[in-house]
Amino acid sequence: MMNFFFLIPIALGLGAIGLGTFLWSLKDGQYEDLDGAAERILFDDDSPRRS
Repeated sequence: MMNFFFLIPIALGLGAIGLGTFLWSLKDGQYEDLDGAAERILFDDDSPRRS
């Protein structure tokens, strides 16, 4: 049982890294436009270009 005490700091460290990554993505604006990707498929961007 004493052999597994090294797993607690590893689990806390991985959790802190995950939380830090999530907070960084919030600060960076990754979740600002949730509907944009869903509506982007409705627009026709394949119109012929004029030269």
